[in-house]
Amino acid sequence: MPRHLTTERLALFGTLLATFGELHPACDHWVQGSKTASRKRLYGKDLVHADGSPATPDSTRPTMTTSTLGRRAVACHVASYTAVQLAATIGITRAFGYRVTPTALLAGAAINAGTHAAIDRGAVLLWLAKKTKKTGYIEHCQAVRLDDEGAVTKEITGPGSAWMELDAALHRAIGIGAAAVTTWLTTRPGGRR
Repeated sequence: MPRHLTTERLALFGTLLATFGELHPACDHWVQGSKTASRKRLYGKDLVHADGSPATPDSTRPTMTTSTLGRRAVACHVASYTAVQLAATIGITRAFGYRVTPTALLAGAAINAGTHAAIDRGAVLLWLAKKTKKTGYIEHCQAVRLDDEGAVTKEITGPGSAWMELDAALHRAIGIGAAAVTTWLTTRPGGRR
């Protein structure tokens, strides 16, 4: 392999890896809305309105199941995450005079988006935690919260919890694969036409 191609690949991979990895916390904590964050792991068959309020039998507003509301919330989060990721990737690479192919951009974004949705919904993360014997870590490292009345509650999935740490670590590890695929698709023979 020519040395210049190796250098190009390593530079692009490093740029993509940094972009994907460093944007993840910003998208999860600054771009994602509070309601989206609190609803994305909702499951159940109870009927609710789009604002999350319980539906009554005489409700005239449209209703959905709590699972549907959860899926909508995660889809909203993943859409904003993906838009920021794509914009930043295009902006950064073009600012340095480089063009990532559209196919490669979409492949990397699809890897990050699809896995992000699955992980953030919760079931996949919990399944992986069980398979890797991390459920004890999740149960042990929960966050303590004070409610409006001063009562102490615990939260298994929010900031300060093992769940959140495992979530972020998994997203960043997957970002390595997404950066590698994007790099390979852009720099493979015949990749840029």
